[in-house]
Amino acid sequence: MLAFLILTMGLLPAHTTGSPTCTPLVPADMDNATVNRLLGHWVYIMGASQYPPHMAEMKELKYATFTLFPGRNEDEFNVTEIMRLNETCVVRNTSKIHVYRHNSTLAHEEGQEVSMAELIHSDKDLFILKHFKDNHVGLSLSARTAEVTKEQLEEFEAQLRCHGFKLEEAFITSPKDACPEAGEEMGEGSTATAEPRLG
Repeated sequence: MLAFLILTMGLLPAHTTGSPTCTPLVPADMDNATVNRLLGHWVYIMGASQYPPHMAEMKELKYATFTLFPGRNEDEFNVTEIMRLNETCVVRNTSKIHVYRHNSTLAHEEGQEVSMAELIHSDKDLFILKHFKDNHVGLSLSARTAEVTKEQLEEFEAQLRCHGFKLEEAFITSPKDACPEAGEEMGEGSTATAEPRLG
């Protein structure tokens, strides 16, 4: 998703001394409480990917939010995404997320494109995904608001380094690039097909 991103190194603290402490990522327990807490509004904070098409998307994506609504089935979400791609705000509400409880995996489906990600155990106000696409790995961090604590950010940055990413390869969003709220005027391209993906 969504997830999530313009490269702004000024927002990334420099961590050049010592090797990171690589605490293993633990998949979330996909019980009813976990699935229900995913509903609602999220802000894409930052992410990195080894998958070239997603890297290209991240270079265009300056800000993104997404909202998960109950779908037709128990383990299905409908998704509305609002994002700024370069200078244009776009809205998408045609994708779905399927929840696979047995392996803590989410599948983001948009037309014929499906991206897979593992939901990682985290604070209830964070949405951390480990993405898989064609043997490429990615990580993304979303939160209930555009603000995360210094400790949360540093912990996520450590995980990026543990997965072989340099911090300069990460893309982060900036609230100054937020799109207008629903009902306000949106820029051209409200039906554009580009989007942040779970992969």
